[in-house]
Amino acid sequence: MNLVIDIGNTGIKIAVFNPEDEMTHFERTTSAQIISLLEGLIKTYPLTDVIISQVGQPVPGLENWFKTQAIKVLYLNTTLKLPFHIKYKSPGTLGADRLALVAGAVLKQPQGDKLIIDAGTCVTYDFVDINKNYHGGAISPGLQLRFKSLHDYTANLPLLKPEKSPAPLTGKDTVSSIQAGVIGGLVNEIEGFIVKYNLKYPDLTVYLTGGDEKVLDRYIKNKIFVSSKFLLLEGLNFILNLNK
Repeated sequence: MNLVIDIGNTGIKIAVFNPEDEMTHFERTTSAQIISLLEGLIKTYPLTDVIISQVGQPVPGLENWFKTQAIKVLYLNTTLKLPFHIKYKSPGTLGADRLALVAGAVLKQPQGDKLIIDAGTCVTYDFVDINKNYHGGAISPGLQLRFKSLHDYTANLPLLKPEKSPAPLTGKDTVSSIQAGVIGGLVNEIEGFIVKYNLKYPDLTVYLTGGDEKVLDRYIKNKIFVSSKFLLLEGLNFILNLNK
């Protein structure tokens, strides 16, 4: 069975896939807890192959732990066999998470043009054309970074998080004005990218994923995208199978 690990900027996700490529286990964890979690998983599942996507800080002792278990680990990078062609001008600078997301979209839809939007710590936009050529995209601050920057770089603005109630178009006080600006601004950004890509690629499929996918999904009026909560993990499993 395959074990895939996503070490992100704000957390770690772990999933186990069976030989039929079905996810049989999913869990969020931390650097402090991951090894004890893996010790439990290795007793439960016959894990044979592991791949790690790492954009956050390395987990102390993790690599040595796998060595003690005699389990080979692949770290996702552009030297591995990938299900698409990289046309990015600086492939060595590509984040492993972006590679995995693109692979996940290619897995779900082998044909056609694709735009993958990952709304996490940063919002990344990645474009793959009909011939599976990955061209790059864009990177901008995510919701939490936008809220935090307003608080950190001003004297009086509070640190906020997305409210459960919809953000207004017109804020009536400081709190609602920040909600309107941060959430409304990002929604307009996402919808703007979708519109511009659609003008150039009419048959485009858009994937929306990431930690803030649920928050943004209810605001975006352009419902032409596919929400995919586990796109990155599925992409990791796809790449792992290609490289066995």
